[in-house]
Amino acid sequence: MPKLEKVLIANRGEIALRVLRACKEMDIRTVAVHSKADRELMHVRLADEAVCIGPAPSSESYLNVPAIISAAEVTNANAIHPGYGFLAENADFAEQVEKSGFVFIGPTANTIRLMGDKVSAIDAMRKSGVPTVPGSNGPLTEDHARTLEIARGIGFPVIVKAAAGGGGRGMRVVHNEAALINSIQVTQSEAAAAFGSDVVYLEKFLQKPRHVEIQVIADGQGNAIHLGDRDCSLQRRHQKVLEEAPAPGIPDDLRNQVAEACVSACIEIGYRGAGTFEFLYEDGGFYFIEMNTRVQVEHPVTEMITGIDIVKEQLRIASGLPLSVKQEDVQFRGHAFECRINAEDPKNFLPSPGKVTTFHAPGGPGIRVDSHLYEGYTVPPFYDSLIAKIISFGESRDVALARMRQALDELVVEGIRTNTPLHRDLVIDRSFQAGGVSIHYLESKLED
Repeated sequence: MPKLEKVLIANRGEIALRVLRACKEMDIRTVAVHSKADRELMHVRLADEAVCIGPAPSSESYLNVPAIISAAEVTNANAIHPGYGFLAENADFAEQVEKSGFVFIGPTANTIRLMGDKVSAIDAMRKSGVPTVPGSNGPLTEDHARTLEIARGIGFPVIVKAAAGGGGRGMRVVHNEAALINSIQVTQSEAAAAFGSDVVYLEKFLQKPRHVEIQVIADGQGNAIHLGDRDCSLQRRHQKVLEEAPAPGIPDDLRNQVAEACVSACIEIGYRGAGTFEFLYEDGGFYFIEMNTRVQVEHPVTEMITGIDIVKEQLRIASGLPLSVKQEDVQFRGHAFECRINAEDPKNFLPSPGKVTTFHAPGGPGIRVDSHLYEGYTVPPFYDSLIAKIISFGESRDVALARMRQALDELVVEGIRTNTPLHRDLVIDRSFQAGGVSIHYLESKLED
């Protein structure tokens, strides 16, 4: 595998800037591809080269694979970093990148496909000793009697899930036998329309679980490590709002056991790059739900408690180098929070594009701000509303939380509405301060 000499960044916003910073630190040249709406983005200004690949809509720019490949060819880039979202978990894209002679900074296409299909992913995890949710252990068939028997064995309520689903789509909760078969058929139809596959499976529906993730990095050469866990339970409509690391209130022996199983799974499937195992956690049990085969928005909280630069490690691995650290080198220290600042109304969550007239980033000990904002920048209406991540770190959870409260008070964004008031409310919420709220907590709080 060739040394990374020039990386094309196939994404936008703060993650594009994050990748650019890592490349600059490693003396790797950069190419920023962008839409017509993003000419003034910070990473576009800072990259060694910039190429406009299409008009504002993502389908005509950031998701336009031929345009991205062409941009890599004309700029003589030798690798492509997909960031997160967009094309990061598109196996066909990864395959096309590598067939075109470029390095895809991420897992192999086969691994993405394996983990992208939830049925095959769960099967792979079960074989590696990763704990999974009780379920059908495979796709449902047309045999309704068999399906009913499986559901009774699992115990109601159950959830019907599309094998190819994601982002909270393609799933339906069923509370009794009478509604089961019809719910499956409706989910199959929806899955076929949305994902091109009508394959569905059954799982036990957990009542009030937490969302806990385990961060892994593997080099595809037989080496893998975990970087601990994080709690991402504060979410609405399956969109995360506030995350922290480590997850509070989980016994060390249990978290270590599950993390080690994730490492074994990475080695077993030949995983390459950064990845995340997502679990539901309830009553002292971990239950695997899916694996994200990419770097994630919330990776900074893990970086803060480990001191390991996940994006730099990605770039090293893509260069063909083995992991720079062993598991015994990973030291966990302190606590970290991340608040996702979105350009949206804090009450009704409607997007709020427009010109930023004032921007003041917080600072002080233990504060990190990942943002592409600057005064005069115009937030376009076409993309995800994430505009900044405020990250706090402290030697304890209480210190990190106190620093986050102060950082949110210092943050000034004028000209557009943001969800900062929501975050200011959350960090003084007594239940959240105590730690361990469920994935339903925020939506229940917002309904009150």
